Amino acid sequence: MDSFIGIRFKKETAKRFQAFSRTHFKTHTEAMETILDFFHYNEISPKENFGPTGRTIEAKLLKRINAVIAIMRDVEKTQTKPTVAMLQSLFEVDEPKKKPLILEKKYAEEKQEVKFREKKNTTNEL
Repeated sequence: MDSFIGIRFKKETAKRFQAFSRTHFKTHTEAMETILDFFHYNEISPKENFGPTGRTIEAKLLKRINAVIAIMRDVEKTQTKPTVAMLQSLFEVDEPKKKPLILEKKYAEEKQEVKFREKKNTTNEL
């Protein structure tokens, strides 16, 4: 069996490590070996910052989505609705009344005039 060595940690750090180790590993030694192997194999430092976390990415994404929604609403108010209203007004225009041509008007007036009228018989009325 391997021998053990004592390492001094602050009380709060030791408690955090023990709680972490109990939830994820069988022994504290296995937990520490896995942590050390992770940093060694991936060639990263525990002090390195990996960039934005899921929460910060989500917050930024929500801000961008809200900005896109605001832009779309503005476009709808300033461009889409007025354009639709103009197009509807173009299609809803009443048909112009048919005006007869000038020649037709004269011809219609001529037809209305009676050229021949019957004469009344004045002899039969006696």
